[in-house]
Amino acid sequence: MATDVTMPQLGESVTEGTITKWLKKPGDPVAKYEPICEVATDKVNAEVPATISGTMKEIIAEEGQTVEVGQLICRIEEEGAAATEAPAEEKAPKAEEEVKTEAPAKKDQGEPSMKRRYSPAVLRLAQEHNIDLEKIEGTGAGGRITRKDVLRVIESGQVDTVKAEQAKKEETPQQAPAAEAARTATAPVSAPAVSDGKPTTGITLEEGDQEVPVTAVRKTIAQRMVQSKHEAPHAWTMVEADVTGLVQLRNKLKDEFKKREGVSLTFLPFFIKAVVDSLKEFPYLNAVWGGDKIILKKRINISIAVATDDALYVPVIKDADEKSILGLAKEIHRLVEKTRAGKLSLEDLQGGTFTVNNTGSFGSIASMPIINHPQAAIISMEAIVKKPVIFNDMIAVRDRVNLCLSLDHRILDGLMAGRFLQAVKQRLEAYGPDTQI
Repeated sequence: MATDVTMPQLGESVTEGTITKWLKKPGDPVAKYEPICEVATDKVNAEVPATISGTMKEIIAEEGQTVEVGQLICRIEEEGAAATEAPAEEKAPKAEEEVKTEAPAKKDQGEPSMKRRYSPAVLRLAQEHNIDLEKIEGTGAGGRITRKDVLRVIESGQVDTVKAEQAKKEETPQQAPAAEAARTATAPVSAPAVSDGKPTTGITLEEGDQEVPVTAVRKTIAQRMVQSKHEAPHAWTMVEADVTGLVQLRNKLKDEFKKREGVSLTFLPFFIKAVVDSLKEFPYLNAVWGGDKIILKKRINISIAVATDDALYVPVIKDADEKSILGLAKEIHRLVEKTRAGKLSLEDLQGGTFTVNNTGSFGSIASMPIINHPQAAIISMEAIVKKPVIFNDMIAVRDRVNLCLSLDHRILDGLMAGRFLQAVKQRLEAYGPDTQI
């Protein structure tokens, strides 16, 4: 007898996962707790262990398929079950018949009650893109259409197809026969464009072009970025800070710090410290949009962007306001090392309330980062560069850095955002070569 294996709950708020790779194929022996497949969620990558020892009987969910928590992904035949079950093959057709008769009833129960229950986000997206929701297959409970279903249609470029079908429905009865005749006549020509069932991008490939499959991580990043841009109206502002004193301080301490603490003293902990202290002063920057309310977060958990060769991860420094420069430096080092080793846990990625982006490490001098949804804002610390400026009524060479802020305009306006940036700037400019850290 085969045992069903379902998608496990991989986190408190995780509702689905994408099968990125099967580690077993039908017929392979499987030991209990042995990983059978790799799964990517919007928060973390994980392995799904076998629940029993036996033989992989059947794989239900294919690689690349997104599966809801609790949904069947494969079946494992328990050790010794095949020999004992073999004579009872006659039972199989009966069970199959039962499934066939029960399936339509289950569908009928779910679809009428749930499919046409649309959330405000789904309705808004459908209205903005003129999408007929009746044409979308829902993946939510009872066939309900989720926001992700609508975004999937938009990203796949199928919107035009949906619009075309809507336009066809609106044709007059007199026009319909002619349109049908024309469609029939042209069918052999137009059929190849959609015959493979794959989403069409409208991009014509030329000789030498390469198609690179989208990994699960890249797909998740794309979905989160589109979600943030769709839901949060972004605004952007920037100030320039004189960090000559900070540069002198860091250059004075970095060698001894590395020797004593075992980690490098970069500028990032100083940036985070200035941001955290300013968030206490302006709590609306440390908030999330709650639909009909704004939620000011008590904890200050700083998300930091850490890039690898093929992806971007955003681990979180928990309770960053309780840490010193030394504590922040060690926590940054720990999270960066775990990211590069591919060992980040779900806990490492959860709970961020504000994001500090260090694009200056790539040499960038200005950027417009996308907000880490559902946070209220994200700040980018750009490269520190030497510039000739007017200082004490004289031309002087100073170390300058641009501080760029993207903000959710539903929560924040330019006045508060500007004051926050000025507070960060003043804190960074307050450092000098003799400052105690």
